[in-house]
Amino acid sequence: MIEVTATRIEPAELQASLQDPGAGGFCSFEGWVRNVNEGRAVERLEYEAYEPLVIAEGEKVLAEALAQFPYLEARCVHRTGLLEIGDLAVWVGVAAPHRDEAFKACRYIIDELKVRLPIWKKEHYVDGDSGWVNCERCAEHGAT
Repeated sequence: MIEVTATRIEPAELQASLQDPGAGGFCSFEGWVRNVNEGRAVERLEYEAYEPLVIAEGEKVLAEALAQFPYLEARCVHRTGLLEIGDLAVWVGVAAPHRDEAFKACRYIIDELKVRLPIWKKEHYVDGDSGWVNCERCAEHGAT
């Protein structure tokens, strides 16, 4: 299951939703908003997402992970809107029969989601400037 939300992510509730008596391992990843990126002081982040494609592509990622690293349950939640320093931006959890599958599936899922989902991050800097992360570089590459 993958979802996009504008509300606070609650890891304990998400973890509880994945409990399964057949699970011998559980692994989660939490992505937090930090106060610095590439040497610039960050005040907050803003996320936007194209939800229909996030869900469709995210479900493909979960299916691929299941085929490679058989797990029992997996879940991912990504925030949108304005997030403050320390807020949880993304959470991935995997319950599997064994720890190895849980670790590997969790790693695969977050790595693939980061590159494949239409979720955009705008950094708001302490100096008053802001910018969409990696978008300026994409435009520069397209112009050459």
